[in-house]
Amino acid sequence: MNHKTVGSRREFFQRLGAAIPAAPAILKATDKGGLKMPVTGSAGHVYEVTHDWGELPKSIRYGNTHGVCVDSQGHVYIHHTVHATSQSDDTMVVFDHRGKFVRSWGKEFKGGAHGLHIHNEGHEEFLYLCDTKRAVVAKMTLRGEKIWELGYPKESPAYRLNADGSQGVKYSPTNLAVAPNGDIFVADGYGSSFINQYNSHGEFIRTFGGQGAEAGRLDCPHGIALDRRGEQPRLLVADRKNHRFQYFSLDGRHLGFAGSGDVKLPCHFDFRRDTVLVPDLEARVTLMDGNDRVLAQLGEDDTNTWGQLRKEERSRFLPGKFVCPHSACFDHDGNIFVVEWVEVGRVTRLRRV
Repeated sequence: MNHKTVGSRREFFQRLGAAIPAAPAILKATDKGGLKMPVTGSAGHVYEVTHDWGELPKSIRYGNTHGVCVDSQGHVYIHHTVHATSQSDDTMVVFDHRGKFVRSWGKEFKGGAHGLHIHNEGHEEFLYLCDTKRAVVAKMTLRGEKIWELGYPKESPAYRLNADGSQGVKYSPTNLAVAPNGDIFVADGYGSSFINQYNSHGEFIRTFGGQGAEAGRLDCPHGIALDRRGEQPRLLVADRKNHRFQYFSLDGRHLGFAGSGDVKLPCHFDFRRDTVLVPDLEARVTLMDGNDRVLAQLGEDDTNTWGQLRKEERSRFLPGKFVCPHSACFDHDGNIFVVEWVEVGRVTRLRRV
C-alpha cells in the first residue's frame, strides 16, 4: 500500500536546526540554506551529516531501522520493524535520491525486519530479506511481490528436527550474500552461528561455521557479504561477538581473519571499489582499505552509553554522532546511508565533501 508524501523540507531542516545548538563542539559546515551541518571523518574521507533523512509519511513511524540498500535508479530502501504507534505496518520504505517518499510495503515482516540485500539478476533487481521473528529469508521484487521464501533449514544435518517434527536447533537469520553464480549464503546470526548455502532456486547445498572462537567457527555471524576485491570472490563475515571478521571461500573453507582490534561489534558490510564500509554497533562507522586497514572512523561516540541511549527519544541523540549503526551502504556517488538499532529508528545520510 502506498502513502502520500507529507511534511516538507522546510519542516525537516527546522527540526534539524533546532537540535544542533545542543550538540558539543564539533566540526561543522554550511549548507546551501545557511544552516550549520555536522561534519565527520578525516583527510580524504570527510562527510556532511544529515540525520533523519527522508520525508517519512505521518502514517509511518520507524521501529528499529535494520537494513538499507540503494537500487540502480538511486532509490533508497529502508527496512524497519515498525514502531508501536505507527498507523501503517509497512516495513519497507522507499525514497528517491532526494529523500522524497516513493512507496512502502512489507506488512508480513513487522517485528522481524532485519537483513536487506539487493542483487542484479540480468535485467532485473531483486531484494533479499531476512526476518528474525518468523525466521525466514525471502526473495522479493522491488515493489514487494514475493518470489520465494525459505524457512528452517531442515535439509541440513546441523538443524535436526525433534520427534514431534518441531525445530530442534535455534534458527534466526540476520543477513545474506549472493555469489556470482546465484548461490545464496544465509548467516544464522541470532540462531546457531552457522552459514547455510543454497543455490539460486533456494535448494540447500551445505552448512558451515557454527558456534565457537577458533578458525572457521563463529559467534553471531551478524553480517555477510561477497568480497570481489581479490582474484577470486570470497565471503566476508562479521563475526560480531568475536569482535572480528572472517574470510571464507565459496565452498565454506576458512581463509583468514581480519579486523581484530579495529572493530568492536561489526554488523555488516558494503563495498565501493577497494573500500569496505563497516557499521559497528558500538557507536561508529568504519572505512577500511583493500588490506583491511582503517581509513577513517565516522561519527564515533566514545562515551559508551549506546546501550541505554538507543532506547531514548531522538532529541537525546547527539548531532554528528552515531548511537547503534546496524547497516550502511554507499550510493552511486560515494555518499553513505546509515541506519541504526534505536527504538525510534534513525536514517542518516553522510554526504561526501
